[in-house]
Amino acid sequence: MTRELLIRLLWRALALFFVLLGLIGIALPVMPTVPFLIAALWAASKGWPRLEAWLLNHPKYGPDIKAWREHRVIKRRSKIIALVMMATGYLVLWLFVPQVPVWLKAIVGVVLVVVGCWLATRPDHSPEET
Repeated sequence: MTRELLIRLLWRALALFFVLLGLIGIALPVMPTVPFLIAALWAASKGWPRLEAWLLNHPKYGPDIKAWREHRVIKRRSKIIALVMMATGYLVLWLFVPQVPVWLKAIVGVVLVVVGCWLATRPDHSPEET
């Protein structure tokens, strides 16, 4: 197996992993879908042009993925949904999952705050829309 083939297979495996996480996000309301599909697009762009094209042209998720790729934009509605779901998931963790140690819940909270701040500060429309 050549080095190039191995690298392409690793990019494809990573892309599939992110697509799988995105599919799980469709079923679980506390897990996002589009960020994982954006990560899958990134990995696919390194070694799987067909998957990359499929993601970009997907009827439901393609527009959000294209907006991110072209302008680094996350629509306001998507941001709000993501932030509400993150907060809801964290609340569920504290109220209904007593088995998780407090220190781990605190780490999850810090990660969610950092991600939430990053998400909230992304533009919500492209420069052409202003």
